[in-house]
Amino acid sequence: MKKKYIVFFLFLIVFSSTTKSQSQFNFLGPDQKEQSVRFNLINNLIVIPMEVNGRQLSFILDTGVNKTILFNLSQNDSIDLNDVRKISLQGLGEGKSMDALISGNNTLKIKNFVGENQEIYVLLKDRFDVSGRMGITIHGIVGYNLFKDAIVYINYATRRVFFYNPKFYKEKKCRKCQSFPLQFFRNKPYIDAKIQLDTVGNTVTDVKLLIDTGGSEAIWLFENSKEEIQTPIRHFDDVLGEGISGTIYGKKSRIKQILIGSFKIKDPTVSFLDSSSTFNARQFKERNGSVGGNILKRFKVWVDYKNKKITLKKNGSFRGGFEYNMSGLDVVYNGKVLVKEKAQTTFSDAYSNSVSQTVNNSTISLVSTYSYRFKPSYKIKHVLENSPAGLAGIKKNDIILSINGTEVHKLTLKQLLGKFQKGHKRKIRMTIERLGVDINFQFRLIKKI
Repeated sequence: MKKKYIVFFLFLIVFSSTTKSQSQFNFLGPDQKEQSVRFNLINNLIVIPMEVNGRQLSFILDTGVNKTILFNLSQNDSIDLNDVRKISLQGLGEGKSMDALISGNNTLKIKNFVGENQEIYVLLKDRFDVSGRMGITIHGIVGYNLFKDAIVYINYATRRVFFYNPKFYKEKKCRKCQSFPLQFFRNKPYIDAKIQLDTVGNTVTDVKLLIDTGGSEAIWLFENSKEEIQTPIRHFDDVLGEGISGTIYGKKSRIKQILIGSFKIKDPTVSFLDSSSTFNARQFKERNGSVGGNILKRFKVWVDYKNKKITLKKNGSFRGGFEYNMSGLDVVYNGKVLVKEKAQTTFSDAYSNSVSQTVNNSTISLVSTYSYRFKPSYKIKHVLENSPAGLAGIKKNDIILSINGTEVHKLTLKQLLGKFQKGHKRKIRMTIERLGVDINFQFRLIKKI
């Protein structure tokens, strides 16, 4: 059985079949030394463009997945898939398995970095709602098949990823860089680190963590995977994500620091999986958790699967804080709605002065025109019990219309969620639509950890 933790908070897939290893990615042209591509950084996740059989789609670049996965294809994104057969997938949580497809003999391409005869898993239903959680269309996830055939350099600051040809790559001297050995289990990379849970003493615990560029949070820990790994007293129950078989729950807290070599990262947020999810997820028994995008984005990162090592160098965001959603609301993109916008017609007098209302006591009537545009809509996916928003009366499936006087169709999902992440006791005023009725709510953000 093969399990994968996917994006945003936490998503889990269990593969019920195994397949042969994939063909190589190669650089077009015998002398090509590298290929780079710009990426979007959304919720600490790397989103790259990649062609599948000639059709350009958007993929999350994920060291934590050993298969290429498609899960959000519409009629507009239709592609030809080859050598298709049906399989069954299961997931954590309560629920039934789901049907999926395996497709072989596909071509994946990032500019001049091309993989022939590639195998793809296709989920027929996107139960994760990845695009809703990201605010843009995401078609799939790619990981091991890209990383194994190149030295990959990720520059989070400039939003660019480089694929270097191992035949020509020469590692440059870097005084402030540190390299660490990687251990692989089922083609996924693990690193040794230390964590300090003790807020009084200086006790540290050795841990083995999955390097997971497809996890948006800082750290996940498996409670009781070591005797010392226990959820701190200060924590709150949280929704960690969606799996094929249902919602995944756990606890959120902070630890004093994580140490990766000599790099010390203070007060990171940590998510602890519930015991049942931990038991099912720990196929690699030495694993104690994961280190995700909210840690990795603080470095320049070189990933070298061939030589089993990762190299890190601090970037400008290394000392940035670790914020979290204090509202208790899990908000997702809900498609687009048609919004009527008013545009007031203006004109100038003979002296090129803008005329608005009255001139020499003569009333000038302005003509108002309207335009209709499709704008983003957002809804509540989950509401945590006893959270500020939950106690205020906001419910699952409520549609958000405005927040603190701003209509939400003027905001990106990132901007909207950002309003829940700063300001202890800050007042939040929201207008929501419930069953066709507009209702006003207000609550204050509460810092629990």
